[in-house]
Order: sequence, then C-alpha cells, then structure tokens
Amino acid sequence: MSKKIRWGILGTGNMAGEFATGLKKVNDAELVSIGSRTRDSALRFAEKFNVPNIHEGYENVAKDESVDVIYIATPHNSHKDNAILGLENGKAVLCEKPFTINAEEAEMVIETARRKNVFLMEAMWTRYIPAVVKLRELLEKQVIGDVQLMLAGGAFIPEFDPEFYLFKHELGGGVLLDAGVYLVSMASMVFGAPDKILAIGQLGKTGVDEHDAVLLEHGNGAIANLYVSLRGKSSPDLTLIGDKGRIYAHAPIFCPGKLTITADGKEEIIEMPFAANGYQYEAMEVGRCLREGKTESSHMPLDETLQIMRTMDKIRSQFGLRYSNE
Repeated sequence: MSKKIRWGILGTGNMAGEFATGLKKVNDAELVSIGSRTRDSALRFAEKFNVPNIHEGYENVAKDESVDVIYIATPHNSHKDNAILGLENGKAVLCEKPFTINAEEAEMVIETARRKNVFLMEAMWTRYIPAVVKLRELLEKQVIGDVQLMLAGGAFIPEFDPEFYLFKHELGGGVLLDAGVYLVSMASMVFGAPDKILAIGQLGKTGVDEHDAVLLEHGNGAIANLYVSLRGKSSPDLTLIGDKGRIYAHAPIFCPGKLTITADGKEEIIEMPFAANGYQYEAMEVGRCLREGKTESSHMPLDETLQIMRTMDKIRSQFGLRYSNE
C-alpha cells in the first residue's frame, strides 16, 4: 500500500462531489482518477477537485494502475455492473447506497469480491458519523436498558420533474431506495434482521414509491416503526425507547450532530459536531481496513448489507414495485 490511499471515482454527480469534498479532510488519501460517461463532465470535475487522471467511461478508471480503491457514485441501477467492474480489475470498492437495486444483484457483487479476495463496503456513511458511533456505545452500555422501539422517519417534497432521478423508474428511483434505506439500515444496526415485515407504499405517476410506512418486528419483540415520504415535510430524526429511558438522535438522521438521552429522571445532551461534510469518515474506515489487510468492515459487514437489501426487496414486494431491469 502506498503512503496515501489513492482513490478513483465513477460518476460526477452530486454524490461524487460530496465524497470528493469529504476526502480532502483525510490526511492519508488522495483523489487521483475520475471517470464519467462524457469527457466534458470528467474535465469539469477534475478542474474543480484537482484530479490528475481523467477518463471518458468507467473501464479506464478500473484499469488505472494509480488507483487503489474506487468509489461508485453512479445511478442506482448501475451500481452492480460498476462495482463488479472495479472488483474484477482488483480494485477495492466503496459502493454508494443503495448498494444495488435488489438482493440478487447484491449477491453477485459480494460473490465477486469474495472470489477475488478484494475489499468491498457499502457506503452507508451514517455508520461512521461520530454521533452514531457514540449511539452504538451507549446502546452497548445499555444506558436506556433493553431497547424495544425505534421511531424514525422523514419527509421532503422535491419539485416534480420526470427526469429527476428520484422519479425515474428505470434508474431505480423512489423514496425507499434513496432515503428509506437509511432507516432500514439503522433498524438493522440496532436490532439485527427483522422476522416480520409489514409495509404500505403508494406509487406516483412515474411508477416509483413516493409515500411509505414500514413496521419491522424482531426476534426479541422489538419493533421499528419507520416512514419516508415525498409528499410531506418533516426533518428526518430517530427515537429509541428502552425500558430505562430514551435516546433521541436529532435531525438529520443520516448525519446527526446531537443526541439527547433521557434516563433515570435526567436529561443529557451530547453535542458532537464534525468538520467538513461528514463523508470523510467512511473514507477513513476504508483506509483503515485496507491498511489492516481486511476485505470488509466490521461496522458495515457484507452479510448485513445483503440482509438489508433482502429486507428492502420484501418491503417493495408489498408495494407491488418492481424495476424494469428486474
């Protein structure tokens, strides 16, 4: 491994820019390669983020010998093929959420990584935000006792545009894969895999889900009550309720900076602001794993990523939502 972890990025959209911005805060990392469907887009991105190697298309990034790890920032429906491209060329891969469109695709990507013995991780950046790391520590210490209930959700109303990725059926659009995955992942982190899933979802005029409610029941009797919607406005937050108190993770739940703990008749507020935009923490985790010779992260293991995708599949099946490439 070189002195610095050398990154390539596939895609030049919003997520690619956010990740590149966060990566600037990682001392032992550098962005060396960018690939886009068009050379003009790659050039603009390279100029903004000072990237030396510019490629039209994605294959040349995967074959770029200066790259150690690739971040997949392409549309949802491209994740499987792009991740496999990187892995087959021996590159470690950090793949943006949702990991793939469905569990079948996730299995294919994970099988490739394990066959090639190459590092792979879902880019669930929330897991590495300091307040969420602290939340896991509090739960391990049972500060609020046995957690029995999770209440979590959020809603926002984007301007309707049939060409916007959230509304495009063929790109794997819809609110569940884009935003609901955070909630399902948090429930998995706290409770593990659900034993029972009850879901209601309403499809919009482009055929993607816009208004969802999900109940997950777990083996210990715990329940996760989740909602996500494109038809209302509510800051995304989360509450955990145990037999000794509650923890409130302030909005936005995908990168909270504050926790409120209520237990034993006392209230404690823990403020954990972070530098930059927060995407640096998942990059730091990838770097740590690579330097330690690991092929996956213990905080976002591949088996859990697959389990989350299976849960998402079951939720969508209750909506009657299937994507065109399934």
